[in-house]
Amino acid sequence: MTKRPAALCLVTLLFVSVGCTRQPPVTHSPDSEEYVTVPGSVGFDIAPPENRDGSLRLKATHTSRGKTARFIVEFDRAKPLSAKDAGDFPMTTGVGRLVAEPDSDASSLLANLQTALEAKALPTKVQRVKSLPFTFVNLGDKLSHSSGGGFNEQPPGNWTAIKIFIGEGEEESEVFVNFNPVIRKGEFSIKDPEYGDRVLAELARVL
Repeated sequence: MTKRPAALCLVTLLFVSVGCTRQPPVTHSPDSEEYVTVPGSVGFDIAPPENRDGSLRLKATHTSRGKTARFIVEFDRAKPLSAKDAGDFPMTTGVGRLVAEPDSDASSLLANLQTALEAKALPTKVQRVKSLPFTFVNLGDKLSHSSGGGFNEQPPGNWTAIKIFIGEGEEESEVFVNFNPVIRKGEFSIKDPEYGDRVLAELARVL
């Protein structure tokens, strides 16, 4: 997959700036966090994360309109971005994958994602895969989720914000995959409407 550290830095700093400093602060403590769906995001439930040698495995489900999607998100051990690429924000990067699960019915999840990602249409003639690789940048840990979307460093919380890059070259697309192991919630969140249809088409292959 393509890697462009300078470009990652630019868009990441923009996200951190918007998500961590311009959103209205949340008032709850980390121990009283509740997940509230906001426009541009679709939540899902996660089992307790599995950690091994720096890698992370999240087993996820999403139930909507009587349909349950099942999938796994895996993040391999990450490495720090160079000081030049990370700027003033300590971030890490690595590779991972979305893994298909048996008995998954993602029809409702994909419909919800179409709305959240502002995709124009649901994908058709989908060629299923067992796993979908991606590159990721960890934008921050111990964050609180803003009621208007985005994340804040203060007050601290239990969220980790991650941006994943799917595909290569001109077909590369971006979406946020954020999670909170304490309340056992995760979410897909829009990066930019221009990626909506490509992200949805890729996710449909594995969810």
